[in-house]
Amino acid sequence: MAVMSIADALKSAIAEEMRRDPTVFCIGEDEDIPGGMGGAFTVTKGLADEFGANVRSADDKGFGGTPVPIGEARVINTPIAEIMISGVCVGAAMAGMRPVADLQYGDFLFCMMDQLVNQAAKMRYMSNGQVSVPMVMRAPCGATNRGAQHAQSLESYFTHVPGLKVICPSTAYDAKGMMKQAIRDNNPVLVFEHKLLYGGSRKEAGQLSSAGEVPEGDYTVPFGKAAIRREGKDVTIVANLLMWYRAMEAAEELEKEGISCEIIDPRSLVPFDYDTVLASLEKTGKLMIVHEDHYNCGWGAQLGSYVAENAITLLDAPIVRLGATDTPTPFSPPLEQFVIPSTQRIIEGACKLARL
Repeated sequence: MAVMSIADALKSAIAEEMRRDPTVFCIGEDEDIPGGMGGAFTVTKGLADEFGANVRSADDKGFGGTPVPIGEARVINTPIAEIMISGVCVGAAMAGMRPVADLQYGDFLFCMMDQLVNQAAKMRYMSNGQVSVPMVMRAPCGATNRGAQHAQSLESYFTHVPGLKVICPSTAYDAKGMMKQAIRDNNPVLVFEHKLLYGGSRKEAGQLSSAGEVPEGDYTVPFGKAAIRREGKDVTIVANLLMWYRAMEAAEELEKEGISCEIIDPRSLVPFDYDTVLASLEKTGKLMIVHEDHYNCGWGAQLGSYVAENAITLLDAPIVRLGATDTPTPFSPPLEQFVIPSTQRIIEGACKLARL
């Protein structure tokens, strides 16, 4: 076992898959240029040393020097043109390659909507299974004092699209295992990675320590299987990414009040592990759902609807949902924290729910 940050675990997964399968390549802005960060959050830094890049510099001061021909490079730097990145990925995947795209911010997925929603997601169906699109889109998400266009959690937009898989790894172990699973999957996979959980060499205000033990051998984490992060008997809390860390903090405080919370991290939203949630509700009878995505039509609404339609008899109280307020994310740090579910709001909601 090795202790890794999530950023390093993702890098390890991508490097191992590139060694295993020559059809895997990385593409994006600042993938590994001299003096660059290796994407916005250091995940691809150093990959070009082993796999080559289409832009190299002899003097470490820019784009000079002799470039490696793109046909020989497996780390491909691009202009700031997300619509081009997605188009290349869809075409390459249809032609038998396995692209792993690095977006600087998940918000830029909106620039790719036609390729993702109308092409990548539908091609397998439209070709009667003759054409697959095995591509991975890595999307940093979450509010980190960058304003409304660089702070969104967009998972729910894509859970609505048949043909796309949506995953949200929140630990180093899951980051590596789920990334390897995503690269091997024959469908387009969106990987949402919270900016405050990366660790690595780029420091973020409010960054959490999410480093953990990661097996050194090959392994994958299957999609559609939730993780029970903490067992409890009074309230079931389902939360992903940064919010399950806050839910764990809340559970520690609630334990002092005699309230036992079971914390479930879904890990993947499509496919979703409803069975683990229902099994938990058989014990607790009470459900709280917490996500950083907006409250209105967030993925928690789908989970709540599913439980209400299929397991209403398990509930002893109304379902409680917490999400970001339905406003653009403010640039002001105090306002940003106001609109996002806090540990205190989770404590208050779970406490009230437990006593119903």
